[in-house]
Amino acid sequence: MSVNKVILIGRLGIDPEIRSFESGAKVATFRIATSESYKNKEGQKVEQTEWHNIVLWRGLADIAEKYLRKGDQIYLEGRIRTRTWEDKDGSKRYTTEIEAQNMTMLGSKKDNDYAPQAPAPTAQDIPANISEEQPKPQSNPAAMDEDDLPF
Repeated sequence: MSVNKVILIGRLGIDPEIRSFESGAKVATFRIATSESYKNKEGQKVEQTEWHNIVLWRGLADIAEKYLRKGDQIYLEGRIRTRTWEDKDGSKRYTTEIEAQNMTMLGSKKDNDYAPQAPAPTAQDIPANISEEQPKPQSNPAAMDEDDLPF
């Protein structure tokens, strides 16, 4: 038996990038930051930030497109995926990302964000269950053609 489960709470580093396919399926990609702080031997506070590549498919991508913006805080549950592909020079490339299956919006960072935000979702706007089983991408979503989609 094995388990591949990730739980993250972090802030978006960029607005989600949305790609739509002819089938109507969508994929959203963005990065979130998680931070932890501790005191070193000298008693100085040290903050460590880790960046995570996030992928949302279908309904979760729709919600990300409508409601998520840089600085927003979200809770994610998902799994770690490592993809391999060849770049245009024929070099083998790798990326590790979190394929989210559940997402909860926790709020936005208003400290220095004066740009208008999308209106907060209402119960009618969001499906009752915003969890989704994700497809298993076989190649780079950024380079996927409609025929390469795993669904």
